[in-house]
Amino acid sequence: MICGFSICPAPAIIFSTMLPDLASSLLAAARDVLRSESASIAAVADKLDTAVAAAITLIHQRTNEPSPNHLITVPPPLPGHLVTSGVGKSGLVAQRLSASFASTGTPSHFLHPVEALHGDLGRVRRNDTALLLSYSGESAELIQLLDSLKRRQIPLIAITATRKSTLGQLADITIELGPIEEVCPHGLAPTTTVNCISAVGDALVLGVMSLRHFSKEDFAAFHPAGSLGRKLLKVGQVMEFKIGDNFTPLPETLTLQEILNRDPVKGRRAGAVVLINAKDELSGVFTDGDLRRHLKNIPSPDLLAAPISNLMTKNPKHIHHEALASEALALLNQYRIDELPVIDDAHRPIGLIDVQDLVRLRIVD
Repeated sequence: MICGFSICPAPAIIFSTMLPDLASSLLAAARDVLRSESASIAAVADKLDTAVAAAITLIHQRTNEPSPNHLITVPPPLPGHLVTSGVGKSGLVAQRLSASFASTGTPSHFLHPVEALHGDLGRVRRNDTALLLSYSGESAELIQLLDSLKRRQIPLIAITATRKSTLGQLADITIELGPIEEVCPHGLAPTTTVNCISAVGDALVLGVMSLRHFSKEDFAAFHPAGSLGRKLLKVGQVMEFKIGDNFTPLPETLTLQEILNRDPVKGRRAGAVVLINAKDELSGVFTDGDLRRHLKNIPSPDLLAAPISNLMTKNPKHIHHEALASEALALLNQYRIDELPVIDDAHRPIGLIDVQDLVRLRIVD
């Protein structure tokens, strides 16, 4: 990296040349910052009242899909969005909270208070709810936005220092933080207050998520590209070998020669054959590794004529198609195998998942 006209030294070099007393002082100061902010968040937690529960309930009710009721002839109103807003550092927190709400099932978007007054108020619908963040509760831009939202009869939730502020008085639900001292040595830079607002916002996010009964499967649907989301995908979504497509379970009454004759010659082939009994239930598997092991002990002609039921692994490890991909990975690792038959509720094989399916989705690190 070039810094001005000189090359910046690597961090390791900077640290090695740092005076011991300076390093110790900086480390102690950093720890003090974290301890101070954590203590302030704990103090805010003790001050919270039922306004938090009211805010969680309101957000959930106004953003939740109505339950279908066939007796109602007039359709219920569409669920609204949660609109978050704030100025400066609080605005950045509002953006982050909106993203957290959206990723956990609550439709939400951020509205910049200045842009709102220049046309973006059109983003707000009649059924929406607003969450406004300002520690002082006196930010001019936010108060102007609040006035406009009030005229449109949008329910307002505020997170602010005191109910006596303008924002605190005009909001329908006010979550009061109380006095908070910034950890900044000058008491000026928004630091502790921002983290306290963010922590209370997280409490709202998780509270609404709980009322929504947001599951691991829901999380996967909202995070299909993330590593957690990939691991929360179901086996039936991940497996590449599927019955009726490129996978056919074979009767256990066949000989090895008949099994090999049915092996596909085109496309990706599985590393195992899945065998079924007369009831079409899973009865065994025969892998490429099984073939190599038997070739060492049985002459080729005799081996090819042998019933596959005598050679297969009976009652093999398997997994249900509704299980998570992460569970399949755990079984493959635990038993040091590469393939798992995938079954339905009747114990009938409907596919095969192998380690390459998980590698392809980067579920395997």
